[in-house]
Amino acid sequence: MKSLALLFCLAQLWGCHSAPHGPWVGYLVLNCDDPETEQAALAAVDYVNRHLLWGFKHILNQIDKVRVWPRRPFGEVFEMEIDTLETTCHVLDPTPLANCPVRQLHEHAVEGDCKVHVLKQDGQFHVLSAKCDSSPDSAEDVRKVCPGCALLVPRNNTAVVHAAEAALAAFNAQSNGSYFQLVEISRAQLVPLPESTYVEFVVAATDCVAKEVTDQSQCNLLADKQYGFCKATLTKKLGGEEVAVTCTVFQTQPVVPQPQPDGTNQTASSPAVVPDAPSPPPASPPAASLVVGPMVVKTPQKPPLHQAHYDLRHTFSGVASVESASGEAFHQAKAPSVAQPGVAVATGPAPPVCPGRIRYFKV
Repeated sequence: MKSLALLFCLAQLWGCHSAPHGPWVGYLVLNCDDPETEQAALAAVDYVNRHLLWGFKHILNQIDKVRVWPRRPFGEVFEMEIDTLETTCHVLDPTPLANCPVRQLHEHAVEGDCKVHVLKQDGQFHVLSAKCDSSPDSAEDVRKVCPGCALLVPRNNTAVVHAAEAALAAFNAQSNGSYFQLVEISRAQLVPLPESTYVEFVVAATDCVAKEVTDQSQCNLLADKQYGFCKATLTKKLGGEEVAVTCTVFQTQPVVPQPQPDGTNQTASSPAVVPDAPSPPPASPPAASLVVGPMVVKTPQKPPLHQAHYDLRHTFSGVASVESASGEAFHQAKAPSVAQPGVAVATGPAPPVCPGRIRYFKV
């Protein structure tokens, strides 16, 4: 009986030590597929896409880890690790993320990894910090799925640059409107059979008329930037080459300004599609609200041209700190030795709560 009483007292004492006594003593472990966890993750992905300057939008694929810390005087901070996948929508494409197709494995998929801190206060999510990187699937894995599929190649590859320039020249030759200039080569693949180069690139309209251009150096980008996104294939033929190109132009139109992380207002845009280009899907409401405060940043580092994709690392390489709307930055306290504060010790192993479900596929 004395032994049982001693064990009971020790259990009570352990419970007292396990329970959090102050706002920063411990953290709460949530299920990675908990609706509140997913809402915080969606806010983080929205934040990442709002800061992308190059390449393609990313979408949530899996939540790997989450801890919820109390925050003085109000709110709580979600410390999370999430995986994303590259979509086929360029960052300049106004198509809502929910309507953007995910880049498939046989297209040489790109995966992103992000560590984020998201503050939940008054029912809204404020992204405090984000650190991301991304990488394409390995060539070996792509070959397992599709032995004959083309792999990504550096965007400054000589054949890629030539294909983009030839495709743009063909597009301008067919245009009855503005003359477009090349802004960015977004991704490219060399196709073995038939021998060809596939390239996706961004263009911008100038103040010149395409049919009247005699000196390209005299053409200037429009004050109200008008961008387009093109997909092209240049195929080598006996004694020459053949170019097939399709471009979608995004026409900027004035709408109600939306609040942005840096305190400025950004106007959303709706696409104007050139003939033979597919129309974007209808808009859908955002999955989660995102409100952030002042941000201290440096000029983002321009991604190196020899890379085959736009690494998310370069998006946040210049971010020094991101603060909440109250001006209070997040400072993580030292984690206690217990796994789940306030939870009684179970006789068997606890069921895994993370990582969460895979929404598309694992890279």
